[in-house]
Amino acid sequence: MGVAVTITAIVAGGAIVIVIMLIKCVRKSKAQSNVAQGQISSSNTATSPYFSNYSVAWNIEMETIDRFLGDIMKEKPTRFTPQHLISFTHNYAKKLGSGGFGVVYKGQFPNGLQVAVKVLHGTLDKRAEEQFMAEIGTIGRTYHVNLVRLYGFCLDPTVKALVYEYMENGSLDRYLFDENNRIEWGKLYEIAIGTAKGIRYLHEECEQKIVHYDIKPGNILLNANFRPKVSDFGLAKLCDRENSHVTLTGARGTPGYAAPELWMPLPVTHKCDVYSFGMLLFEIVGRRRNLEFKQGESQEWYPKWVWEKYEQRQLENIISLSGIEAKYREKAERMCRVALLCVQYQPAARPSMSNVVRLLEEEEEIAAPLNPFQYMTSYAAGSTLWSESTGESTSRKTTEDENELASSS
Repeated sequence: MGVAVTITAIVAGGAIVIVIMLIKCVRKSKAQSNVAQGQISSSNTATSPYFSNYSVAWNIEMETIDRFLGDIMKEKPTRFTPQHLISFTHNYAKKLGSGGFGVVYKGQFPNGLQVAVKVLHGTLDKRAEEQFMAEIGTIGRTYHVNLVRLYGFCLDPTVKALVYEYMENGSLDRYLFDENNRIEWGKLYEIAIGTAKGIRYLHEECEQKIVHYDIKPGNILLNANFRPKVSDFGLAKLCDRENSHVTLTGARGTPGYAAPELWMPLPVTHKCDVYSFGMLLFEIVGRRRNLEFKQGESQEWYPKWVWEKYEQRQLENIISLSGIEAKYREKAERMCRVALLCVQYQPAARPSMSNVVRLLEEEEEIAAPLNPFQYMTSYAAGSTLWSESTGESTSRKTTEDENELASSS
């Protein structure tokens, strides 16, 4: 059993090291891609680009769609027509943003309620179709003050769209990583608690448990009063409460936030969301991305740096460097310790989201966390043993791997 755990730890550590190296390699190409995407022509403003005369790949069998819609219509979301969307958005007059999924427009219902209309690209592959249905089938079944509300959807051969409540202050990452959009840290603490309550609802209070799989700052939206709401349920999955584990058909989540078990052939539970929430807490404390190569080597990966300072009983040093006011420093230390509990390597060692809420609200004492990154040490030791047995030096092997990654990028 010990050997199996060691091997699994080595694989997990290796996966994280590879992810870090890949992020370094692709950062430049990603920036270039974003520039290119911003240059896409938008000349057809008089007529909606989603209603021109072109054929759309319609890959979902109608029987499946009818059954799906029958289930959904028992719940709250309304099915809108393409004409409704044109009316709501004043012929797609104001674009809020765009991405790989499509374009988001600002709209308004006849009663004056503001909405956000996410119009998906005309042709969807099978995975995109699954994410579209997952979004409706999960968030469409729920209502909670800390979840973005889905008012309705459009599923038509010419257009596929989702209609949400409008969130005036955008996503949380804007206020964590942009120095020009700072908000008081006490408000960030409230945002953390509200987000935790939203995830708790998904895990413990819905009729069916919902695992989100992609908790991160970009998926936490803020309304006019900075109330946080969990959004983007494209990767979410419904599960029966009696099922302790979830079967996945592929890796999910965002590197840097996704739990180790999501990248390996291991059982997956709702505790993967707890891990991602812990990574989010680190970024709230530091008001920086967890992985920043411009920092000193010891500070590149923020979560591990927090652990080292915790072990040395020097958490106050990190909090001071983050610019957190003295009146919030006790809460910030608490948040660091809760984050360390949430990112434990073994899912069973992570708290439930109910526990997380109570810990953040100071209703429970925080147990001393174990080292959540010990498996990375196991990986390093395993690499050394492998190198010695094969007669290769670890530094040489690492250099070869880096050269291969650099040439492939």
